[in-house]
Amino acid sequence: MSYSVKECFYTLQGEGARAGRAAVFCRFSGCNLWTGREQDRAAAICNFCDTDFRGTDGDGGGRFDTPEALASYVQGFWQPDRAIASGARPYLVCTGGEPLLQLDRALIRALHARAFEIALETNGTLPVPDGVDWICVSPKADAQLVQTSGHELKLVFPQPLAMPERFETLSFRHWFLQPMDGPMLAANTAAAVDYCMAHPRWRLSLQLHKILEIR
Repeated sequence: MSYSVKECFYTLQGEGARAGRAAVFCRFSGCNLWTGREQDRAAAICNFCDTDFRGTDGDGGGRFDTPEALASYVQGFWQPDRAIASGARPYLVCTGGEPLLQLDRALIRALHARAFEIALETNGTLPVPDGVDWICVSPKADAQLVQTSGHELKLVFPQPLAMPERFETLSFRHWFLQPMDGPMLAANTAAAVDYCMAHPRWRLSLQLHKILEIR
């Protein structure tokens, strides 16, 4: 299959259990919960998304005909001289949109062949292929959750149709509430802090890349 990528870049992971870690981000085009068009937002299952995942016109975006072509392209973002000096394993975050519309076993094999540790940020509505090294599920509204296990569950908060107690029987190692961005960010952050303090299983996740003004 071919692959469509909105953007690809080198940065620090900004959210969740691995915040602060150097990573290549590969943002795949497309999502199954919203078209990405503003005229469709009100009817979307995920109507609060603030990410542009349409097309392939972002920085580092493009179309790739084979898994090997995309894996080689991603490898070029890793800053190999620094990696060799530090001994760090190359780290890739596959995100979107919804990356599981495109991330498949062939691409996973091609990335592992280049020594990448593969992290995934998914809405959980599609099954994760074997071989992904770190699974982060971020449920959205009342979308059916198919992927019910992983390394971290990162819930944008508050969502009236996706409150934390709905997910507490699932199998995850880490549990995060992330305040919903937008005009109510301060109130949402205060509410998330209160919830985490009252329910210590949950930890607060802030979007450090926005706070630090990096990608």
